[in-house]
Amino acid sequence: MADIIVLMGPQGAGKGTQAQMLAERFGLPQIATGDILREMAQGSTPLGLHVREVQAAGQLVSDEILAEIVKSRLSRGDCERGCILDGFPRTLPQAWLLESSAESLGHRITVINIEAPRETLIKRLSGRRTCSACGAIYNIYFKPSKKEGVCDLDGQPLFTRSDDNEEAIAQRLALYDEKTRPLVDYYAQSGRLHSVDGAGTPEEVFRRITAIFES
Repeated sequence: MADIIVLMGPQGAGKGTQAQMLAERFGLPQIATGDILREMAQGSTPLGLHVREVQAAGQLVSDEILAEIVKSRLSRGDCERGCILDGFPRTLPQAWLLESSAESLGHRITVINIEAPRETLIKRLSGRRTCSACGAIYNIYFKPSKKEGVCDLDGQPLFTRSDDNEEAIAQRLALYDEKTRPLVDYYAQSGRLHSVDGAGTPEEVFRRITAIFES
């Protein structure tokens, strides 16, 4: 098995869900740059305020900021056997920075590209609702809560992320096509890319991914 598993795919493809399932299966830490950045955005530091503005506009945080975050995280002891990377790299410069970090730490890289139709991605993103207390995620189209606007687990209110509005979603998907999709060719040329169908239930997609490591 690869030391570092990079999960690729447009926003809404299900990378976060699959990263969590893979982390549990292989006993590796899940590194989700989106979660780290959202946590930073809740703070009042200049960097946190900058990240908040960038996310609200549907833009991407700079390569320099993300690379420093990931490099620092990879150097921790729990990543000695590797990790699951969710949301990084997103650009070719980030991929080159990851190559350097992985090589210095003695890690190999395997890339899983999750593909899904554009209309499915939009529904997954615009319909997403998150619990304000426990962080549980629902979707009004695919996985609605039993009571509208309320978490099934703790009864707390659900909220819509600021970057899940239609305008921001369109900008994020356009940015993916422009900045991140070229990584598919980059990793395919080195024989490290495995593309899987992201349609169906999370369990079905997970079986397609784990079959790659069992072959």
